[in-house]
This record gives sequence, C-alpha cells and structure tokens, in this order.
Amino acid sequence: MPSIAKILLPVDFSERAAGAARYARCLASRCGSEVVVLHVLPPLHSDFGTEITGAMLVDVYRTRAEQAARELESYLADDLAGLNVRRVVLNGDPSTQIVTYAHGEGAELIVMPTHGYGPFRRFILGSNTAKVLHDADCPVWTGVHLDQAPAHDEVAITSILCAVDLGPQSLKTLAWASWLQQRFQAKLTILHAVAAHADSAGIQEIAEEELQHLQREAGAQAELLLEAGEPSRVICAAASRIRASLVVIGRGSAAGDFGRLRTNAYAIIRQSPCPVVSV
Repeated sequence: MPSIAKILLPVDFSERAAGAARYARCLASRCGSEVVVLHVLPPLHSDFGTEITGAMLVDVYRTRAEQAARELESYLADDLAGLNVRRVVLNGDPSTQIVTYAHGEGAELIVMPTHGYGPFRRFILGSNTAKVLHDADCPVWTGVHLDQAPAHDEVAITSILCAVDLGPQSLKTLAWASWLQQRFQAKLTILHAVAAHADSAGIQEIAEEELQHLQREAGAQAELLLEAGEPSRVICAAASRIRASLVVIGRGSAAGDFGRLRTNAYAIIRQSPCPVVSV
C-alpha cells in the first residue's frame, strides 16, 4: 500500500509556494507525515570580474546560505504549525537538488507549483517542475492554481479523479488514488479516455472490460467513466464536471532508474482545474 511518511516541499518564498504548503499540510495532517521544507540557492551567474578570489566566493555563498536559513526558519510558520517540520537549504541546480534530495531522503511525495508569476506564465510548465516531474522517483503533486489554495484549515479533498490509460502503470496509479480516497473519505471516479475515432462498439467494450478488471484488481470503490476524445481535454473536462479536488495520473513505464512522464501529462497539468498528482 502507498504511504506518505515524508513530504518534500521545495519553496522559493513566493505565494505559489505558500499555496503548495497548504496542500502539504492537509496531507501531512491526515497521514502523519514529516514535511521537509527545502530551499535551493542556484549558482551565482554574475560577472564579478577577475579581482574576486575563491575565498571571497566562499564568503558570498556562506552569507547567502545564512540569510536563506534565517528566512526559511520563520517562513510558513503559521501554515505548518503543529507538524513535524524540517527545514533545509542547499546550493546548486534547483531541479537536480530537489530530485537528488527526494531520492536520498526517501520522500514519498513532492509538492510544488508549476511555474512563476503572471496570468500567462502560470500556465506554462516551468523548467524546474518539468525536470522534477521527468526524473523524480516518487509521486509529484503540482498544479497551475496552487497559489489560489484556500487557507490551510479549509483545504479539502472530497472528489478524486483517477485517469488511467490501462497500461502497466495503471494499477499503481489507481492504488495510490484509492488509498487517498480512503484517507480522505472522498468520492473516487476512474476515467479512461479512448481515441475519438474508436467508435467501434467492440473496442469500447474491450476497454470497459479492462477498466472493470483494473478496478477489481485494485479493490477500488469507484464510479467508472469511459469517454472518447483527446485525453487531456477529456480528463480536464471531467475534472471540472465532477468538481474534482484532485486528479491522479500515471507516468510511463520505467526506463532506467526513473519513470518517464507520458505524452499527455504536461497538457493535463497545465489545463486541470485542480491539483494533479503524477504517480
């Protein structure tokens, strides 16, 4: 069975990170998780000229790290009050450090927003988030609306949409969604999107049988939906229609040490009206 003993919460001191923290608190409160608040200081790219010595750069990095540690100590104090919280500052490439730390610490979940500020940029999947989604060995909780998360005591998971492609990752994806459903006493809906041209009754009947078999194998209590159309559009439309609090999707089969994100995942994350967990 899945578990969330440790949640990694990368932060950049922005409102989007504060919104992500509210979801992390909701999960940690229900699951008894430790929350690791991680801030990564990227490498310095300024041109300091030839007079800067190695020792001076060491001092610059030390000062930056000390300032970040002080700011991090009080950051999200109210949102994470009462939880088991650890705060960590690292130097390096943010996405690499997030993935490496999550793997080394055995984090079961990473919670982070998709991108930066502005009405347009927030619907673009940021490079750091894309790399984490691509390389992380654990589920990643993200979404374009995390900065609009309600107050931490008002966050609720009442309806979960689990979208499966009936591939090798589907059982793991559904098991994770079913576990969350039980934790939050939420309604669970399982959705499979068939190709728009698959209008043959035989094709849809086979897909429906496979969906029912998957549900039985996972032991999930859920409503089943089989809809035709482009997957990201079908999934996001269904999420809006059933007022989903969370969409759970799977990644591709492992290619090496880490899973690889399926083709439609980026589009689903960008268009979803609620947070998305890629398992």
